[in-house]
Amino acid sequence: MLSEGQDVASWVDRWADHQPDAPAIEFEGFTTTFRELSQRVASVADWLHRQNISAGDRVAWLGPNRPLAIELLLGCSRLGAIFLPLNSRLLVSEHQWIIANAKPRIIVADPTFDEHARESAGDLPVHIIDDGTAMAADVTAPRRGKADHPLLLAYTSGTTGRPKGALLKQSALMANALNSAHAHDLTPEDRFLTFLPLFHVGGLNIQTLPALMGGAAVLLHRVFDPGEWLRDVERWQPTWSLFVPATLTAVTTHPRFATTDLSSLRGLMAGSSTIPDATTRPFFERGIPVGQVYGSTETAPTAIVLKAGQAFNHRGSCGKPSTLCEVRIVDDNGADVQAGTPGELWVRGPNILQEYWENPEATTESITDGWFHTGDIGHTDADGWIYVDDRKKDVVISGGENIYPAELEHVLAESDIFREATVVGQPDQRWGEVPVVVAVAAGEVPVDDQAVLDLFEGRLARFKHPQKVMWVDELPRNVMGKVLKHEVRDLIAGMGEEG
Repeated sequence: MLSEGQDVASWVDRWADHQPDAPAIEFEGFTTTFRELSQRVASVADWLHRQNISAGDRVAWLGPNRPLAIELLLGCSRLGAIFLPLNSRLLVSEHQWIIANAKPRIIVADPTFDEHARESAGDLPVHIIDDGTAMAADVTAPRRGKADHPLLLAYTSGTTGRPKGALLKQSALMANALNSAHAHDLTPEDRFLTFLPLFHVGGLNIQTLPALMGGAAVLLHRVFDPGEWLRDVERWQPTWSLFVPATLTAVTTHPRFATTDLSSLRGLMAGSSTIPDATTRPFFERGIPVGQVYGSTETAPTAIVLKAGQAFNHRGSCGKPSTLCEVRIVDDNGADVQAGTPGELWVRGPNILQEYWENPEATTESITDGWFHTGDIGHTDADGWIYVDDRKKDVVISGGENIYPAELEHVLAESDIFREATVVGQPDQRWGEVPVVVAVAAGEVPVDDQAVLDLFEGRLARFKHPQKVMWVDELPRNVMGKVLKHEVRDLIAGMGEEG
């Protein structure tokens, strides 16, 4: 299926041969054709080569959505280097840990992150690139990228509170692109409007990179703005766009939603969490199907797909295995369960991670005979449609961002203003979920809630901060003393009903 000598960038180069003048990326009023994109990628690869970047070296990127992020990834692909996108919402201290772990050779940053990048970098060289013209050069870099080379190092928060770097090969991104192409019935005539951040595999790999690898056009928004999305749907007439629940709600509650012409859309895709029916219903009512893509950073992410044409009849399901993936649902012993019985979802395919960066224990724990353990609990119906029931790892998914309670609980553990505390997700109409602290008071009277919330100031990125504190008499535990998170969620749900 895939040539050993192929790199991801070669897919764009071939479209540059077949349709050189076709639009590849539009960004803030400027359109780059496939010929120009191929030339820019070659120049970026040459520039990286002049910075002494070679096969296996990591190149970090910090900034908002820009074509340069895509060009850096494809430039790394040509060289056999590894692209390391940094979540621009994290704090300096969080980036410092990732940089120390990944050990990139250089950091490339947008001017808006100049000071932040330099504070995070330590002794590493930082290159602030405004419009990419500084990278122009004669193309002399050797093309050494191969399908078997690692290309993307994407960090995802771990259940132990420390991020883990999922290392994905070039072949994994190619397989993911094929999965995505079949999920969207993608053709070169398609047009994809991207606003989700490219530092996530969702924003990068569900539609954007597969679109370019398939000869389709991408309109790239620097950040998400529901009004801008609606304006550009009418102006640019995309056929596809990708959402998370919070952005679906932001668009459908916008004053212009009812009057905007959506007729160019073949459908929308939603991903990164379970999708509440209320967030998709307004689009269905306007005749726009909303499909789903299930997966994770470790699966590149397209593992299970509900195609747009199937969405009307299977709402609530995340679909069936994508073209190159297999899915099992297993019990605690790794044995397959029957239809209707909940179990953990395991995924196998050429798109899953090679390993966790410098973390062999996590790799061994997460992969069995090529099967990646997702940590999610789900079931199938009698016809094989897959439903996600819960998240075994207790991750809170808020506005498309993964928030792991263990990271917040590390902060809480350093305080003595309560006897004990835990963090769980609580349903939220706008964000899907928000993290909340559930605590037991140290004395007869709980401390002021704000004192608890203030513990996170300057420690973690704002989007990770708990939204409120709920006080209970005791935390439910099992015989081993472990807090039972599902019972905590049930407890606070009952408190909400009483309130």
